[in-house]
Order: sequence, then structure tokens, then C-alpha cells
Amino acid sequence: MVFIVSAELTLHQSFLMDKLCSQRVIIYSGDLSDLDFGRLTIKIQTGEPFMRNSVRYALFVTLVCSSACIGLFGRPAADDSAMRQADHDFVLAVTKSDQPALGKLLDKNFMWIDSNGKALAKTQVLQAVPMPGIADEAGAELKHYIYEDVGDVQANLGRVHTLRVWVKRPAGWRIIVYQEVTSLIASPSFAPGAGKDCQNPCKSVGYEPKNDAEKQVVSAYQRLETAAMAHDSGHFSTLVGDEFAAASSNSNKVYDKRGRMDDFDHSKMAGVAPTPLESARMFDFNGAVVMTSIHRPDRGKPLRVTRLWVSRDGRWQETLSYQTSVTP
Repeated sequence: MVFIVSAELTLHQSFLMDKLCSQRVIIYSGDLSDLDFGRLTIKIQTGEPFMRNSVRYALFVTLVCSSACIGLFGRPAADDSAMRQADHDFVLAVTKSDQPALGKLLDKNFMWIDSNGKALAKTQVLQAVPMPGIADEAGAELKHYIYEDVGDVQANLGRVHTLRVWVKRPAGWRIIVYQEVTSLIASPSFAPGAGKDCQNPCKSVGYEPKNDAEKQVVSAYQRLETAAMAHDSGHFSTLVGDEFAAASSNSNKVYDKRGRMDDFDHSKMAGVAPTPLESARMFDFNGAVVMTSIHRPDRGKPLRVTRLWVSRDGRWQETLSYQTSVTP
């Protein structure tokens, strides 16, 4: 398998491969030649050579193939293909209200959260298949990520954003969360929050971790919310992945990592702020934790939130946060 990439030269001192998936960055120290990673060869296209004894080459990579991430980091391409096929089958089954086909894809812990924050369990969905927020994804922006035994698909079309979180079970990939978020038409007039002292969630949360992984995730979550409350973009950047995405019913846009940091640097919350945690569930899957929770802010409507946490180099990072207001 060969991916053609574009390269820009700059100074750097080490070899680093960023384990992310769309528009990835590979930092390479050495000659500008083919990079061979076993099953994957990357051919470098460059402008004029820039050669000095101490020069290091930072190759800023955009992988051409849509299935780019697989193979680079030791995960079989079959895992990615299988999850994407399952996601395709899920979308088709929902569109056709095919209950038998849908029943084979829903995890036992599956939850459907619509744009009004109404939550439906597996049995409820199979009794009456809901209409999806995006009826036809042909024109939607689609992103997908896979982290060993957990993956997610994000679809964005206009103001509607959907999240599908997949987990790998012995029988195959199963969807554990489907969530819809509809963005505001205009910038928010206020941001529901946790009060001035942010006692919950910055200092304590009413959740008892079941294992060490959950304990570490709770700690990372509290540090993340503390950084957000303090508008500390530097600390925040260490606690979220580069692929970070945040969508909220209380905001008029979907945030990426840089956008969220820019708002902190300008002392803005733009509708997305730490909110008191009322209850939570966590599902631990081999270096990734799916976290679903209910929050009750100091003003405004309650929120249903899905987060995905991934362990990288001994620390936990949040890769997504989808927040849907609960309409009575």
C-alpha cells in the first residue's frame, strides 16, 4: 500500500510519529527517501532540497487515501474496514427501519440520544426505529477514528452533527452510542456553567471509579475542566488529542483543538463550559474509555454528554465531547 504525501522542510531534532488519523503529522529525521513501515510505504514529494548537516525534516503529511490511518500504527486494515462496514450497515438499517439488521449491530449498552436530548435504550430503538438527524449523509462531512477496540464516526451537515461510537466485541463491532447535536443559529448569549468556584466537576465529582483506568480518566477529566475554567490553553492542550472535536447544543459551531484554545486565549467560553456532573457511566476497552454522563448546569437545560478518552504514552486524552441539551 502506497500513500503519496506532501512535505515541507523545517528544523527538528528527533523522530516522532503522531498516532492520529486524518491529516496526520510525521516528524522524520533522515534522508528524503521512501519511508518503509512494513506493510505501508510512504513516498515523499518535496520541493527543492534543503540540506545542512544538522537539518531535520518535518514532513507535514496529508494522507491521500480516506482509510489512511490503518497500517501505520500496527492496527490491521481489517479492523478499520470492519468498523466502517458495520457503520455503513447501521446507517442503512436505520434508514430502512430494518429492525432485524439493526438488532445485530446494537451493543447491549446501546443508547440513542436525539437532538432534544431524549435517550432511548436498545429495546426501545428496536421497537420503533427513530428518524436520524441526518437522513442522507451523501453531502455530509464524515470523519472516522479507530483506537484498538473503540472507534467513532462523526457526521456534520449544516447545523446537525451526529456521533456514532463503536466498540469491538468478540462477535464483532457493535455501536454503543448514537448521539445528535443541533448547533445554535447564532452565537450564544451565555454559557451554562458550574458557578464561580467550579466545585463540581473541577474539585470533586459524584462518580466512584470501578478500576484504575476509570480513576485515571476521572482525574484527567477534572484537570481538563479546571484548565477550561481557568482558560488555560496550555494545560488544556495536553489533555485533549489533536483530533479533538466538541459539539454542543449551546454553541453555534463545532470546535477543534486549536479553536477551543483560541477561545480560551481570548477569555471566551462560547456556550461550552464545565458543568456539574450529575451521573456517569464508563465503559473500559483496552486503552480507551467511553464516558456518557448527565450534567445539570447552573442555568439553562440539563445536558447529555458523550466523551471518548484514549490512553497515549501513559496519559489520558479526551478526543471528543458531544453535548446535547435535554428539552422537557
